[in-house]
Amino acid sequence: MGATHHLAAPIPTEPPDLESDEYFSELQWKVLFALINASIPSFVVESSTTNKMTQLCISQSQYDEAYERTRRSLVHPPSQEKFRQYMEASVLDNPRFTRMLKRTVQSLSLTNRRQLGRILNLIVTRPVSLASTGYYTPLHEQPVHIRESIIQAWNQSWISVWPFLAKTITKLARVCFARTDPLLHEISDFKDVIDDYRPGPTFDFGFMQLEAGSEPEMVDTDVVIVGSGCGGAVCAKVLAEAGHRVIVVDKGYYFPPSQLPMEVEAAQGFLFDGGAAPTVDGSVNVFAGSCWGGGGTINWSVCLQPQGYVRKEWADKGLAFFTTQEFQNCINRVWDFMGASDAHVRHNHGAKVILEGAAKLGWSARPCPQNTGGAEHYCGRCSLGCGSGEKRGPAVSWLPAAKQAGARFIEGFKVDKILFEGRAGSKKAVGVSGTWTSRDKNGNVHTPESHKTVRQLRIKAKKVIVACGTLHSPTLLMRSGLKNPHIGKNLHLHPVSHIDATFDKDIKGWEGGILTSVCTSFENLDGKGHGVKLEPSSSIPDMFLFEHPWRNALQYKLDVLRCRQMNTCIAIARDRDTGRVYPDPDDGRPVIDYHPSAHDRKHILAGIVALAKMCYIQGATEIWPFIRSVPSFVRCSKTTGPTTERGEDDAIDQGINDPDFAAWIEKLEHTVLDAPDATFSSAHQMGTNRMSTHPSRGVVDPEGRVWEAQNLYVSDASVFPSASGVNPMITNMAISDWIARGISRDLKKEGRLRAAL
Repeated sequence: MGATHHLAAPIPTEPPDLESDEYFSELQWKVLFALINASIPSFVVESSTTNKMTQLCISQSQYDEAYERTRRSLVHPPSQEKFRQYMEASVLDNPRFTRMLKRTVQSLSLTNRRQLGRILNLIVTRPVSLASTGYYTPLHEQPVHIRESIIQAWNQSWISVWPFLAKTITKLARVCFARTDPLLHEISDFKDVIDDYRPGPTFDFGFMQLEAGSEPEMVDTDVVIVGSGCGGAVCAKVLAEAGHRVIVVDKGYYFPPSQLPMEVEAAQGFLFDGGAAPTVDGSVNVFAGSCWGGGGTINWSVCLQPQGYVRKEWADKGLAFFTTQEFQNCINRVWDFMGASDAHVRHNHGAKVILEGAAKLGWSARPCPQNTGGAEHYCGRCSLGCGSGEKRGPAVSWLPAAKQAGARFIEGFKVDKILFEGRAGSKKAVGVSGTWTSRDKNGNVHTPESHKTVRQLRIKAKKVIVACGTLHSPTLLMRSGLKNPHIGKNLHLHPVSHIDATFDKDIKGWEGGILTSVCTSFENLDGKGHGVKLEPSSSIPDMFLFEHPWRNALQYKLDVLRCRQMNTCIAIARDRDTGRVYPDPDDGRPVIDYHPSAHDRKHILAGIVALAKMCYIQGATEIWPFIRSVPSFVRCSKTTGPTTERGEDDAIDQGINDPDFAAWIEKLEHTVLDAPDATFSSAHQMGTNRMSTHPSRGVVDPEGRVWEAQNLYVSDASVFPSASGVNPMITNMAISDWIARGISRDLKKEGRLRAAL
């Protein structure tokens, strides 16, 4: 372990080099920039206008009212001069914004990028321009106020392509703005790093290095594990400690605590594999880790065990293991190894909204145990990697333990396929092959391949464990020629919808533990184990402001200026209904085909209503569901506390029965919660290599063996029989502990048989 306590901030990580932007023509970029500029424009008073093409004019009275409302609503409002600078700033004058925009477009799959390019071409042709905007004049030649009105009209259109385009454009603008706007961050007092930053130690994994060569390098081992996340890391520790030769490979790279939390532009490329991946219809934004340690590097520390009704549901499918004491033993082992506990937790404001709001409304809520080994861990930025190293995820605990037991590691290795011997019906996995890319001579990963060693590599193994995660494990099986029709099917996402709320105090929701409380009163709404949990969420600006409702440019720019007094909370569904994953035909990336079903959306809406009530009872002054057609609720009544004295003639505190709030809740309850009007997110993916008792019902058997081939296993959340209903880390690790112990028994048995021959 290397000490780095002397650092006052993380060592900067350079983001990946941008590709050439020639995938769009000059005209396509002009149109895209024109739409982006209209989403979050420069606002100036009419008398100060210098360019109506790029500046959106408002009257002096509108401007004064906007500042006065901002001044009254913030505990620490900006000065008039700082407010003017913020309002007049143009996003396209910020080089970091345009770079982030191009990086985000670059991260789209080739199919999605080409689709966007075709639309950008079409809308400037005269016939389509007239049909889509009402004008023959091309969109990018219109003044900004016309462009803004066009986007607003698209949001209302019944032709699905236009709301989809409006949502795509405004989302691109919002995410890049929230990530890069210096004045927003300055006024909000948001910093990328906590004040008392003290990075945890660096672990020397001793990653294997290869010499340059034209022929594939050959390596031999007992077990090769593809993926270093929560499933693969547990398997590595269990198998290495059992005395087996283990190699763990990952296409991602290791970033020590001294480089974390990572600046968001670099994190998009190195921690999230390009950022959030949209589903085919754009209804859900899917976040998944893609680095050394996988999702365990960027998750939020939460440790929840699967409930009894989920275990029974899985056992009723013939998987009796899930109701045995042995399954609980597996849970206990991973729980104890990470020091999971809620005894040390210090709750921030968002967590207290859930705990105290639920208590006031007679609902059940409790603290969430954290995998922080007894540390308080009042951080808030673990979604970009844990700088303190207190979060005992794969790269901090499991993989170092595997290394100490003799495991070897390869970073930067993209596995192209699994190697087999034999024919269909008697296939036997014998290893993996792919492409290894080194760091450059200075240890950097952002530089071009020409600065690195690139080598083909084949690893021969007695057992192959696929642990690439729910999105990548099925596509690896497909690339390797497996044909089971369940591969990639049965995708569960735990779809989420948010609610934002402002309070009359300076919160800075990005400070403190991200998710330390949960309300469980709505987790079984259909009597069959499907419903929602209510939780606080990450309040780093770019993690929630990118989906804050956009109705018009002025409303959005003023709303987000209050983010330092906001909390964001989520209703996260245990989804009954499923989608699928398959490889993009152009570039092979996982394509996520999923839309939250009406059954699951009904549960999410019930959760959003409950969250609104909790926020209200805790004193929220304005509440925004992430539903464009539902206006925010603005509190008119004065908040009261438990010590407020009431005179003889005073009315009682109505709480959530306040007539204005009750009327708004009724409108919310009757909303049809669906995309594109509503937005959904997912940070949990499960089920695409479902465990089953027969190959006609799933991909792997009850011990993780792939039905189609010998010596091949899957050990990650893709084997879940259905949605876990809780943050999947503990369930994933416990199942992986079970699978790894079974593999170890098989290896030892096979070794004894070979010795006897």
